[in-house]
Amino acid sequence: MTHWIGGMGIIVLSVAIMPILGIGGMQLFVAEMPGITPDKLHPRITQTAKRLWLIYVGLTFAETILLMFGGMDLFNALCHSFATMATGGFSTENESVSAFSPYIQYVIIVFMFMAGTNFTLHYLGLHRRFREIWKNEEFRYYTLFTAAFAVVITFMLFLNNGQSFEKSFRDATFQVVSIVTTTGFVTADYLIWPGYIWIFIFLLMFIGGSAGSTGGGIKVARQILLLKNSFLEFKRMVHPQAVIPVRFNGKAVSQEILYLVMAFFLFYILIFFAGTFAMVLLGLDFDTAIGATIATLGNIGPGIGGVGPVENYSELHTGAKWISSFLMLLGRLELFTVLILFAPSFWRK
Repeated sequence: MTHWIGGMGIIVLSVAIMPILGIGGMQLFVAEMPGITPDKLHPRITQTAKRLWLIYVGLTFAETILLMFGGMDLFNALCHSFATMATGGFSTENESVSAFSPYIQYVIIVFMFMAGTNFTLHYLGLHRRFREIWKNEEFRYYTLFTAAFAVVITFMLFLNNGQSFEKSFRDATFQVVSIVTTTGFVTADYLIWPGYIWIFIFLLMFIGGSAGSTGGGIKVARQILLLKNSFLEFKRMVHPQAVIPVRFNGKAVSQEILYLVMAFFLFYILIFFAGTFAMVLLGLDFDTAIGATIATLGNIGPGIGGVGPVENYSELHTGAKWISSFLMLLGRLELFTVLILFAPSFWRK
């Protein structure tokens, strides 16, 4: 229940109640909504928050019913729906979702993907505005990127692991969607897959879901803006006097937002390196150090090394657990919300 509530953000829930108490909630809403800028579904922030929560509850209810059709009892279905929609990844089974049938695994794949999608697009979908959904640049890249990695890893498993194509497809798709959306459910121990697949798995941990989703990580929107800005730098070098703005969904992106995105990315990578270095100093091997750091910073859960999909964090050094806890807070609150507390200027009058 706690990570289901936290998935959409307790503050977003609060802004639906705060106006009744005479307290404005717009600043809190902007601070809490993951991503670059929240897409308002209604001119009033209260109505926006209510619509987001209705969609969130509706999807949770739909997944619960579908999981029960697959043979889950109500308790397990509800727990796994909470964990899926919040991209939290807690399971009632030690074997995670691998303890359940292929049907249940496919249902969870679909809802993990939906949980990693910008929730304003679900609102558009309910109003049959499907063309607008596909016109959304982030959604296109999110979909194509996830599908491409799933297909590549499927064929790698099929050709090298000696398992059926369906099993290869299901395991590959599940793990790709689980890691990209930072859910953290597992159906297979990807650390026993061929070593070169680890590289893909590790890279996926830096992606994150869509802006405006319950997923953690850097977010696809930021990745797109970083890549676009980098490629446009070549044009600017050739045409130094030209004004060539970065465009996202057909609109020019301000330099202020680009600076924020670049700052976020720089801090994210620096914190990753610092966390890894601290973990190594505490005696963790390198694989476990980088796996634990990126998995906690991205709020993914399973990493690589000693914190892989069939392991957990219980054996880590006490100091490493404190570092992991701090990294999880940083990742969930999108870095700046926590880091600003350490800025002296924040505490001055």
